[in-house]
Amino acid sequence: MELLTGNNQTRLCGVIAGRPAFSHVCRGQAFCGFPLEIERLSGAVDRVPVLLRASLLERLEIRSAGKLCVTGELRSFNNRGGEGARLVLSVFVRAADFCDEPDSNLVRLTGTLCRAPNLRCTPKGREICDLLLAVNRPYGRSDYLPCICWGRLARQAASRTVGDKLRLSGRLQSRSYTKLTEDGPVERTAYEVSVSEAELLE
Repeated sequence: MELLTGNNQTRLCGVIAGRPAFSHVCRGQAFCGFPLEIERLSGAVDRVPVLLRASLLERLEIRSAGKLCVTGELRSFNNRGGEGARLVLSVFVRAADFCDEPDSNLVRLTGTLCRAPNLRCTPKGREICDLLLAVNRPYGRSDYLPCICWGRLARQAASRTVGDKLRLSGRLQSRSYTKLTEDGPVERTAYEVSVSEAELLE
């Protein structure tokens, strides 16, 4: 299964980690979602939310065993509901099929830097730079996608300015964190693209 062409390409291969559940209806079509677990080379596991049309889900005949390979786009949704993350990320699936491939996690984005880079250090002293990339969709919409660069790439990314056009490659990673709320600490999951390659476009 090949990657789609365009400025927002995602290809994942992993294990279905939960029962598909109804998500929403858009333009008369029902959508469902489920988590896909993808193992990194380090052995850590990213748990990625995927969304797909119910009609595609029915054709797949979802089963509990076996690897699922999906291609699509990384999408963002601005959550105004007051609970959970304000920026919700998921993979919008265009095509899916079961396969015998090893786990894989690839994201390729071309977009515009829409917030000043934030260069910082981890508690262990490793440099890291946070980016927010605006990636255009058809019909005048955009996805706002958080990305992180490490080490040498982080130092390079820190020199970029708002409005720069970038082409990035990496993987979609999940990480757990604790948010302090009025009701006490709450465990949440954040998603971001961990960048392995970055190019400034003219």
